[in-house]
Amino acid sequence: MSDLLDLSLVATALADTNLAYNLQHLPSVGSTNIVALEAAQLGAAHGSVWVADEQTAGRGRSDHRWHSPAGEGLYVSVLLRPQMALADALWLSLATALAVQAAIATVTRLAPDIRWPNDILIGDRKCSGILVETSAIASQAETPAMLRYAVIGVGINVNQPSFPAELHALATSLRSESGREWAREPILIEFLRALDKEMAWFETELRGASMEASLLERFAASSSWVRGKRVSVDEASGYTGVTDGLDSRGFLRIAGDDGRLHTVLSGGVRAR
Repeated sequence: MSDLLDLSLVATALADTNLAYNLQHLPSVGSTNIVALEAAQLGAAHGSVWVADEQTAGRGRSDHRWHSPAGEGLYVSVLLRPQMALADALWLSLATALAVQAAIATVTRLAPDIRWPNDILIGDRKCSGILVETSAIASQAETPAMLRYAVIGVGINVNQPSFPAELHALATSLRSESGREWAREPILIEFLRALDKEMAWFETELRGASMEASLLERFAASSSWVRGKRVSVDEASGYTGVTDGLDSRGFLRIAGDDGRLHTVLSGGVRAR
């Protein structure tokens, strides 16, 4: 690989953030999220980051595989220990999507879109995906379950010249969209810097209705999928309709063709 990562330079660039002090580079790994989850169970620190050059068993949502060839993409997992309820974990996906979108736009000047809740698209093809996996502290009496930790996994297709046949119509890379190769290091730095900024909103003293409203407003302004998009949803028995904004928790609402207002809780949303 000609595009080698120097995590000492990344750490220097991130010295004023919470993500500079536990950076780990893995030449090849099954899944960065699995490594991060195992480390989390052993007490790894908040803000720990794992970056791999290659994943042999990269994972996306719903047990989908993530195409992770050596040296051509960014495969990153971040361990966070925010003081927040498990029920609010969706906020992490929304905030991470904004961070990925900002990093790509800042470095490449491309204009990525966000498909709720956490797919990054250029045009109608996916260039980045996010997988958030959590562990919770069991609720007691009337106290809600709280997050013990969250592992945020991000894959960004940077310099892939092509994709396997089954992904050709679905996936793209920054190289394919811009016509040039990109160094991975600046994108990694911008992503972690943007993520650190987003995570600052989740500090206990900053939580509240104003934070939640700001995140929802910024997400809606950054995604063409939040309102007025004709979609199909593979949830329950499946349904179609037009997106109708986010509810107060960040879930996507769909004005269904069946006359009902649906709230998407876990299903995949695709253009109809």
